[in-house]
Amino acid sequence: MMKKMSISTSKTSLVLFLCQIISALDVPLDLSQPPTITQQSPKDYIVDPRENIVIQCEAKGKPPPSFSWTRNGTHFDIDKDAQVTMKPNSGTLVINIMNGGKAEAYEGVYQCTARNERGAAISNNIVVRPSRSPLWTKEKLEPNHVREGDSLVLHCRPPVGLPPPIIFWMDNAFQRLPQSERVSQGLNGDLYFSNVQPEDTREDYICYARFNHTQTIQQKQPISVKVFSTKPVTERQPVLLTPTGSTSTKVELRGNVLLLECIAAGLPTPVIRWIKEGGELPANRTFFENFKKTLKIIDVSEADSGNYKCIARNALGSVHHVISVTVKAAPYWITAPRNLVLSPGEDGTLICRANGNPKPSISWLANGVPIAIAPEDPSRKVDGDTIIFSHVQERSSAVYQCNASNEYGYLLANAFVNVLAEPPRILTPANKLYQVIADSPALLDCAYFGSPKPEIEWFKGVKGSILRGNEYVFHDNGTLEIPVAQKNNAGTYTCVARNKLGKIQNEVQLEIKDPTMIIKQPEYKVIQRYGQVSFECIIKHDSTLLPTVTWLKDNDELPDDERFLVGKDNLTIMNVTDKDDGTYTCIVNTTLDSVSASAVLTVVARPNPPFDLELTGQLERSIDLSWLPGDENNSPITSFVIEFEDALHEPGVWRYQTEVPGSQTTAQLKLSPYVNYSFRVIAVNRIGRSQPSEPSEQYLTKSASPDENPANVQGIGSEPDNLVITWEPLKGFQSNGPGLQYKVSWRQKDVDDEWTSVIVANVSKYIVSGTPTFVPYEVKVQALNDLGYAPEPSEVIGHSGEDLPMVAPGNVQVHVINSTLAKVHWDPVPLKSVRGHLQGYKVYYWKVQSLSRRSRRHVEKKILTFRGNKTFGMLPGLEPYSSYKLNVRVVNGKGEGPASPDKVFKTPEGVPSSPSFLKITNPTLDSLTLEWGSPTHPNGVLTSYTLKFQPINNTHELGPLVEIRIPANESSLILKNLNYSTRYKFYFNAQTSVGSGSQITEEAVTIMDEVQPLYPRIRNVTTAAAETYANISWEYEGPDHANFYVEYGVAGSKEDWKKEIVNGSRSFFVLKGLTPGTAYKVRVGAEGLSGFRSSEDVFETGPAMASRQVDIATQGWFIGLMCAVALLILILLIVCFIRRNKGGKYPVKEKEDAHADPEIQPMKEDDGTFGEYRDRAGAATSQITEDTLSSSLQPSITAVTQFPVCLPHMMRCFFEEKGYRVSLGKKCNF
Repeated sequence: MMKKMSISTSKTSLVLFLCQIISALDVPLDLSQPPTITQQSPKDYIVDPRENIVIQCEAKGKPPPSFSWTRNGTHFDIDKDAQVTMKPNSGTLVINIMNGGKAEAYEGVYQCTARNERGAAISNNIVVRPSRSPLWTKEKLEPNHVREGDSLVLHCRPPVGLPPPIIFWMDNAFQRLPQSERVSQGLNGDLYFSNVQPEDTREDYICYARFNHTQTIQQKQPISVKVFSTKPVTERQPVLLTPTGSTSTKVELRGNVLLLECIAAGLPTPVIRWIKEGGELPANRTFFENFKKTLKIIDVSEADSGNYKCIARNALGSVHHVISVTVKAAPYWITAPRNLVLSPGEDGTLICRANGNPKPSISWLANGVPIAIAPEDPSRKVDGDTIIFSHVQERSSAVYQCNASNEYGYLLANAFVNVLAEPPRILTPANKLYQVIADSPALLDCAYFGSPKPEIEWFKGVKGSILRGNEYVFHDNGTLEIPVAQKNNAGTYTCVARNKLGKIQNEVQLEIKDPTMIIKQPEYKVIQRYGQVSFECIIKHDSTLLPTVTWLKDNDELPDDERFLVGKDNLTIMNVTDKDDGTYTCIVNTTLDSVSASAVLTVVARPNPPFDLELTGQLERSIDLSWLPGDENNSPITSFVIEFEDALHEPGVWRYQTEVPGSQTTAQLKLSPYVNYSFRVIAVNRIGRSQPSEPSEQYLTKSASPDENPANVQGIGSEPDNLVITWEPLKGFQSNGPGLQYKVSWRQKDVDDEWTSVIVANVSKYIVSGTPTFVPYEVKVQALNDLGYAPEPSEVIGHSGEDLPMVAPGNVQVHVINSTLAKVHWDPVPLKSVRGHLQGYKVYYWKVQSLSRRSRRHVEKKILTFRGNKTFGMLPGLEPYSSYKLNVRVVNGKGEGPASPDKVFKTPEGVPSSPSFLKITNPTLDSLTLEWGSPTHPNGVLTSYTLKFQPINNTHELGPLVEIRIPANESSLILKNLNYSTRYKFYFNAQTSVGSGSQITEEAVTIMDEVQPLYPRIRNVTTAAAETYANISWEYEGPDHANFYVEYGVAGSKEDWKKEIVNGSRSFFVLKGLTPGTAYKVRVGAEGLSGFRSSEDVFETGPAMASRQVDIATQGWFIGLMCAVALLILILLIVCFIRRNKGGKYPVKEKEDAHADPEIQPMKEDDGTFGEYRDRAGAATSQITEDTLSSSLQPSITAVTQFPVCLPHMMRCFFEEKGYRVSLGKKCNF
């Protein structure tokens, strides 16, 4: 639900221009012209008698006019009255009252005359009267004694003031008396009671009269009202208190507000309705006030005359009154005379036409004198409401007055005839700039003057052709209108004015602006009370215009409340309350236009509680309940929940009775005997539940025998020799009468025994002693009270108490599955030996010792429980190469039985954990020292260590991988014959007979023989683009640990570069979220290196692909197949690349994984079971041979980027002397 409205200042400008069009041309003030009255006081001028009286009269003319006044029809000589002065260069009179003058002395009718050599203009007759606020006449007021239900009128009768006072009723505490359909104030100020009630008794009914002009309030003596009650109160049919009789008349003037009133007495209070006989009440102008007792019609016209009927009705009857309304009219203009500017020899007319009811008479004056006795002018002829001028001369200049009058008032208008001979002049400033919104009217002003009246022509541009056609509208005042301005209408326009005395032109500029639009309008919102709501108002506007956004609530300013937060393009209301409900409008204003959009906010909440609960139709087992629903708070009531209280058994406790639909306001309720009921109702809507209603009256039902027996009867022994019988006692209202007790019965199942019974008080359990251990029993519990027994109860099966199991599980077997998992089996125990409900078996197991360390530690037993009659289970989380013990026990409800004999088992070896540390120290030109610690968890007997290492150049490309086996008893190693100033990465792990453990990695750098500066450089930026992303890679030369970033943007765009930070020191990055089919520019830079970035590269994303209903690329089997094919191709490419380049550069993917586990390279094959691994030599392992050693002796082309592909022979010999086995790919040739 959304309202939308639009306001355009261009339309307002159009109205202003059209007002100029219909007015006469203004004569420039530098030319001779008769006087014109510009300002005067109102015809009926009521003044404050305590302040100076200012009677206004302002006029213009050339030469400036002189002023004179008449008072009560005779000349008013202000020079003879010291209290009266006239303002300089003005006709305004100031009568000094504050220095001794009396306002009453200057009461009268005043008229101002402004005169110069070309004529005289006169003002309206200004009736000056001082305001009056007389005191209330003293009167003795008797108390009003009124019978309850009768009508009453308290008369105000305020003093007659000028203007009439405003009446209101208050009490001694200055609080307004509450008014309603029953009690209200009439138009005459009296207070009307349609019927009085006891609460109307009071002694301070006070009528106040407020006189606004003098800012005084007069108070009437307090009126006392005493209401006495009689039983019963007699109801009465309606009787009109005002107006009296069956008919009346009313006369109102056109344009005024019509007020009609009907106030009726009666009990119950009558309701008033209005109709117009033979017609409809006027829409949009009709309002009802004072609880529909007053009919208000604004801006009445003759069409509103007729008979208006008010009807007062209550349950006993009705009464009506007809008011005959006649609408009269003071004179009003049809055509007011307009100033006339003529050149010598021209003709012209003055027209004065007015209407009214009755028809007004028209009379003419010339320079303030009736035209019949004014000096004759041969060029002038009077024809009723028209004066005709022919061949005027300069002496024909004068001011003419037209007076239209009837019994209800008069109109007086001045219009001059000014005879001039003037060449054209343009009054609009040169090069004036007009700015308008596209598709709205453009009005270009060309205000002009000349006599004779000039002709106006418009041209587009300086040398354009004259404008003609339907595209333009040419107004009499010279304005050029373009009804629908477009962008192509912008430019320079030239206005040319010419008459027989000359010619002149002027240029103006027109700019067309884009309209302001609300592209995201506020939307209808429903919000819960105390929630938060936001309205959006996102706008688009011309870039040269500055918009301002204003929010209104119900077409008024937002409340001054900190809960209302106005953002750039939204309005947020925090902690919403009911008063926030309404229409919110976003208004966007620029200097040229205004747009708005509205949305309604509906605040919803839980309903108000129901009220007026009533019980009817009382029976022994049912009753009818009715209620009235409370306010639903903008969310319909979906249901009513009825609750009851039992004041006899559970006072203060409310329980659920039933629920009925929200459209239902009555319910028939089922009742139980011996309950003192009271009910309450809760309303439910989509928001939640209301507060409960006030409780209904109480209703006590008669007693009866119980209808039901206790629920949830059980028989469970707590000791091996007893049976505990428990049940859920009946609620108080279920007892159905006094003396509630229970009959408890039991007998052993499957044994031919009689029932044993006992009657107990209102309790919830009974214990039977001396029973056999864990045998079944039949149990039942029956309710009874003083009036009899409940129906026969049903039987339930229970058991006497349990005892601990007697036998341990036998034939316990353990099967070791791997180094961390074992499976245990056992035989079930006989059920008779369980002596209770079998709950399951518990396996206790604990580690005795580690076989690799032979050291004992604190024994921590672990327990696994297997529910039910299960005879096997898995033991996870075992430690490899360790000795364990376990036993098994059976469990029942009483506890655990004896344990089985301990069973010993051992876990096999596993792979070790990673070495505890790896340190690289003592770097030299060609050597590094490695130190390490043994694994924290060897998980077996260590057989050896494996060391792998490889060089890494400055672009993170990998050299050949070297592998060395080290005896298990070593803890350090010195690597010699390494390249100087080279970074190496080391991978180190330990082995048992099962396989290799997890590895630890480190990096180290041999030192340089001399320090040489490295000049950073990024080159070879390459891109591989897809539909919405692109892979960016580059090569880097310079210091290590550079932090890269990628900048990109749309090719050819002037927008700023977007920047993405590269994680770590990788030399690649993936740009995501790109637009398909778009050309992008990209460059790479390094943080902290000023001006250091690559050259730009340009790429284009692929076109957007249309989606299909079934896409094979999203099918799981296809993805798996493609991954397998891609992996196979990748392996083949890597092998070929290594063989061809002998340890050269790797592709981008290997750059990313330069510091990753070398196991991902094709250096060895993996095999293992349950996460265990075993090494074996693979054909893909790089071998150190004499050929590769020989190639390492060749001169290096670029020391920084090229690596040796084999170790020198000296290094190989060094390792073999130490007992290490060195595996190299080829034999080195010397």
